[in-house]
Amino acid sequence: MMTLFAIRVVFLILCALGSWSISQLNPDWAQHPIIALALGLSGGGAMIGIDLATRSFSLRGLSAITFGLMIGTVVSYFIGNSVLFSKVDPQTNLVAQIILFLVCTYLATVIALRGKDEFNLVIPYVKFMRENKPERLVLVDTNVIIDGRIQEVCASGFLDAVLIVPQFILHELQYIADADDDTKRARGRRGLEVLRALQRNPRVEVKVHDNEVPQIKEVDGKLVHLAKVLPAEIVTNDFNLARVAELQHVKVLNLNELARALRPVVLPGEKLLVRLVKEGREPQQAISYLDDGTMIVVNQARRLIGQEVEVVIDRVLQTGAGRMVFANVVSETIAAQADALASLP
Repeated sequence: MMTLFAIRVVFLILCALGSWSISQLNPDWAQHPIIALALGLSGGGAMIGIDLATRSFSLRGLSAITFGLMIGTVVSYFIGNSVLFSKVDPQTNLVAQIILFLVCTYLATVIALRGKDEFNLVIPYVKFMRENKPERLVLVDTNVIIDGRIQEVCASGFLDAVLIVPQFILHELQYIADADDDTKRARGRRGLEVLRALQRNPRVEVKVHDNEVPQIKEVDGKLVHLAKVLPAEIVTNDFNLARVAELQHVKVLNLNELARALRPVVLPGEKLLVRLVKEGREPQQAISYLDDGTMIVVNQARRLIGQEVEVVIDRVLQTGAGRMVFANVVSETIAAQADALASLP
């Protein structure tokens, strides 16, 4: 913001000096330098006012207007110089060309802005390959950047797409990084570091989209709207955002669902080598964890806490909080089976 302010101040000064310099070329104006400076400042101020009034104007809107002007000019020129107007007087012909230019420009601009394909030809992130197929675009939200797992997913090559970071997501990350709360500030800074690491990764293409979507206040709403406009998918770990996007027919890549899908399958009777880390809730139980965070409750193993032991899976339970696995130490399982066999008549 300070950079823009400095540029505007310098621009006003240059406008004033330019107006004064031009006034010195005319003897009549040379006698009124104050008026010349005021005119220069007024002109510069008007330009800055136009800049502020159009700051929410997107590249897509500019492209649509350019397209409309081009179509309006071409159509009005060819129709005005066709045999339809060959016997019309020049003044009437000029009026007809102006009317055709205005009508065609308006219609072409509106169609370009309202088209279902959202004028994809001029969006800077869409390229035409030999197959005439655009690149895959994926919008990232604030939570998934702070989460950080997207960095490993992209580095592994499983997400082959152009990552689009909207400007309003950057603003939200900056706001969190500047928060008074230490936890929030740490989360915001982590998100900025993850984003910087993604930009440095040669296997990942990251681009910033300047459209602020000013007509929508909520960040989630802005993200869904932008995904429909580009069009693009959304990668997130926010359950509510995923549901809202799906209701509006926007494809969502949920990292939490990906993590659940990649959890290792553990079946009863399978043997694992685990490290016991703490006591369980029941007497003689010990707790271990798989790499994905799944808790394993090992019976009769409290005395072995801190050691790596081989266990055999007894049963697997799926609860509302997640998956829970119960197991027994292999040596004790064998001993229990031997005792059971010995007790048989």
